[in-house]
Order: sequence, then structure tokens, then C-alpha cells
Amino acid sequence: MTYNDMQAVLMKELRLYHYPVAVKFFFNENELEAFLQNAPEIHTPLKPMTFCQWEIAARMQGQIVYGDVDGLGCGNARFCFGWKDLDDAEIKGHAKYVQDLEQAKRFVVSKPMLEIKPLGIAVAPLGSIDGLYEPDTVHFYCDNMQAYHLAVDYMAATDTHPLRPNITMNSSACGGNVFSFVEQEFNMLPACSGSYNAGKTERGEINVIIPGSKFEATFQRLMDRIEKASSSITRPGDGFPGADICKNCPLIIFKKK
Repeated sequence: MTYNDMQAVLMKELRLYHYPVAVKFFFNENELEAFLQNAPEIHTPLKPMTFCQWEIAARMQGQIVYGDVDGLGCGNARFCFGWKDLDDAEIKGHAKYVQDLEQAKRFVVSKPMLEIKPLGIAVAPLGSIDGLYEPDTVHFYCDNMQAYHLAVDYMAATDTHPLRPNITMNSSACGGNVFSFVEQEFNMLPACSGSYNAGKTERGEINVIIPGSKFEATFQRLMDRIEKASSSITRPGDGFPGADICKNCPLIIFKKK
């Protein structure tokens, strides 16, 4: 299957509200140049903004977005991507979350961070990347039960149990993707205070991030379940998300007229 085919299945079977976002960290100049030349239409930030705002265009508008350090106005993301060293401003920016500045410093330096600075980063709808790049991570903005289905399929496909997500202060989208890429592990985390507002997650979306190296196996697990019954785990045989009623309830039953 192409990534475009996979996106179509995921949108239909999981009833996703947003396109899955394929994230790519470019470290190689030739690879970056090939992407810039071959992408049909690339959008770049007009002014510096947050990484989670870059993803808005990809997941909501279906746009391919490319940005570098000059287009990133978020200190948290710059730090996680290795584009900024630790400084007093970054520590003080976390003061409202913690007991004191010493704790703020410890928390900031414990965030996931790229050891090598990327040349740039692309975020695009999963269905738009065929022939452009292989994703380093695939980032889903989804609801609780969609997140659960993705987590269960990942666990089964990769023989991993239990999952141990990585939640940090104020770096859900940026730090969350870096964790999955660096550790090559599944991540599931709530919106941080920054991404809740700036990243437009007021609908209560949950972040699910799957490393690109394990994404196809996770997707194949979904396809195997569809072949056997349906995409729904809660009520196998029903289309996801299935009938949202109490399991085996004898009162809520419908029949053909």
C-alpha cells in the first residue's frame, strides 16, 4: 500500500477528524534538496511560529509544510530540536509549572532532545509523502478511543507491553515527536499548555506518536483485524467506533422494521 492508501484506510476506519501528520527531520543536504525539488507544493511559515502551529496546516488543511530554525518561534521546540542551548529564558519560562527555578532547570534538561541539529523539518499529511520521504514519526491528533485502538495495535504488532509514554512539561508536540524518534517508541500524551492554545487542540485531542520504523507494522495489524472482523476492538464486527453503548446491554437493541 502507498501512504496515500494507508491514510484513506485510517481516516475511514478510525473515523479520524485530522489527517495523520508525517514528520521528517532532515539531516542530509541531498535528501533535503530532493524533497524541496520534488514536493508538489510546499508551504513555509510567513512569520516564526510554534511547531504545533506548523502541524495545524498539515492535519487540518492538508498542506505540506517545511520549516527551519528561522521559522520556529517557540523556545521549547527549538530546545528539543537542538536549535537552542539551555539559557535563563528557557528555565524561567517553566517557572509557573514548578516549585522553584532549580526544579525548572532539572525538568527542562530532562526533556527529549535531538543530539544533531536538523537542517529543517517537514510536516505533511501522511497521504502526501509518497515519493518524497519516509516519515521519522507519524503524529495523530485523535480522541480517547481512537488513541486506544492505535496503542493496542502497536502493542500487538511490536510485541510491546506495557507501553510507557513520555510526558513532559510544555513540549507535547515537539518533545513528543523527538522522544518517539530518538527512542523508537510509541508515545501518547495530552496537549501541553502551549499546544492546547497555540496548536488548536481545544477539542481535547490526544497526541499519539508512532515511530516511522514501526508504523507499517502497526497499520498491518489494523488491516489484519479488519480482515477477521472489523476495525473496532470495542465491538468486533461493527464499524469503528462501534455502537457507543454498554457492552451486551439487553435494552439498547435495534432491529429491522
